[in-house]
Amino acid sequence: MRTLTHEIEKFAKDKKLEIETLKVRENYRKEFFGNVSHELKTPLFTVQGYIETLLDGAMDDKKVRKKYLQRANKGVERLIYIVKDLDMITKLEVGDLHLEYEEFDIVELVQSVFEMFEMKAAKKNITLTFDMPYDEPIMVYADKERIQQVVTNLVVNSIKYGREEGTTEVSIENLIKNKVIVRITDNGEGIEKHNIARIFERFYRIDKSGSRKEGGSGLGLSIVKHIIEAHKEKIYVESVFGMGSEFSFTLEKAK
Repeated sequence: MRTLTHEIEKFAKDKKLEIETLKVRENYRKEFFGNVSHELKTPLFTVQGYIETLLDGAMDDKKVRKKYLQRANKGVERLIYIVKDLDMITKLEVGDLHLEYEEFDIVELVQSVFEMFEMKAAKKNITLTFDMPYDEPIMVYADKERIQQVVTNLVVNSIKYGREEGTTEVSIENLIKNKVIVRITDNGEGIEKHNIARIFERFYRIDKSGSRKEGGSGLGLSIVKHIIEAHKEKIYVESVFGMGSEFSFTLEKAK
């Protein structure tokens, strides 16, 4: 009887845990679809609004026509951006995205990303910098285009959530014999502890209202995680709310 009672209790406990897990997943699913709906709905309604205004007579004014068509085009571009990012994540998840491995200098790649976004950083007086001079190349073996996307997304995020007069700093360190770790650190807003576990989810927003005005698809960190994991590498995040964040990922050294 004691054994039977123990087995029944264990079964009940396991079932309770399973039900709780399913409830959490269901909540995530509802939140995800709600977020997808919001992200697609906003630019769709924007485009529709401008086109309807043009059809209602604004098309006769040449200046208004050009301005509204440009704004509608921006809405379409945002929709394309979101759909492309979703398509990429889907391909990464099912292993459909082929990685083109090559040897390249990660220092040079980071520098090129800095150059691409120095104007964006300058608007908030944020300094993009290395932690020290890297006079020699650091050669790694990975898909260069995808790793550039990883660095780009992380640098853009650090600017987006960085503080005025702040800093985004990149360091590249030896981890073990055949690995390096790339760290991207900022002294911006930081992330509250309860948000850290979910920041790599699709469309998950730490700031449910303000962050949307910054643009982007809301998929940047999810794409970063999938690309790094597709390389069979690791990504880490450490953050102190109000002080800043550090995202880091590993790469294989070139032989």
